[in-house]
Amino acid sequence: MTKPTIPVILDTDIGDDCDDTWALAMLLRSPELDLKLVTTATGDTTHRAHIVAKLLEVAGRTDVPVGVGVPNTGRNMRQRQAAWVESYTMESYPGHTHRDGVAAIIDTIMDSPEPVTLIAIGPLGNIAEALRREPRIASRAHFVGMHGSFHWHIRTNLSLSMRPGPNPEWNVVCDIPAAQAVFNAPWIDRTITPIDTCGCVVLAGERYQRLLASADPLTRAVIENYRIWAGTHEAGCEPDTRSSVLFDCVAVHLAHTTRWLRMQQMGVCVDDDGSTRADAAGPPVNVALAWEDYEAFADDLVSRLLNQ
Repeated sequence: MTKPTIPVILDTDIGDDCDDTWALAMLLRSPELDLKLVTTATGDTTHRAHIVAKLLEVAGRTDVPVGVGVPNTGRNMRQRQAAWVESYTMESYPGHTHRDGVAAIIDTIMDSPEPVTLIAIGPLGNIAEALRREPRIASRAHFVGMHGSFHWHIRTNLSLSMRPGPNPEWNVVCDIPAAQAVFNAPWIDRTITPIDTCGCVVLAGERYQRLLASADPLTRAVIENYRIWAGTHEAGCEPDTRSSVLFDCVAVHLAHTTRWLRMQQMGVCVDDDGSTRADAAGPPVNVALAWEDYEAFADDLVSRLLNQ
């Protein structure tokens, strides 16, 4: 008997760090997950939607709708993958698009006959706004996010530089009130990968060379985006030898399994400075605090990206 797939929504700030591009490709190559909608979060959300739409078209997945999320015009966003979508518009996408991505999130969750897993890999403005408009979505959805830092943090996404001690993490600190609202919402359950586990995910060596050599259209599109993104940095990127840090891929993994990770359920609070901390008074969160077998995860990630 075929195992049922899990309906998911991906909410992403694709176009800043390149890891969102890798994560979307990983999701599309995860048969356990049934992608129902992709929405774009914060900054120029229309530009972000262009990247999503073109990647879906390259992957042959124009059945997936794309929703434009709430923009944040006050945020200074560098369009690091703009060259890849220079002439691409929402009208170019053969699939369905939603100018109100928040409404699309609400409708997708409320109309689903079974609970939806909401994968959030960016700041949480869209999700907070969806909760404000329709609080009932929380009781009909699982929340999975790439958020927070508990025992380790990282200074750069260009290389491995894990440091001991917590630090306010970008997806939280970018919109602290939204993060507080989302963490406190009554989801069916909450699962996150903080920097502690996702901050070490870098593909290098033979694994990375296999990706570079691939003729698969989606994998090639990911590498093209990575090279463009790397070209916007003065130093620190090595697109011929390794990836940048692929934080968001761990959240996609957690949407269907906790395999290879050491999980701990704890109360979590988001402080006013954007810190995530253990607090018995906070809502229960399943936190991926450490790897039990990182090498197995990295091999699995490469196999998915190569569509093997």
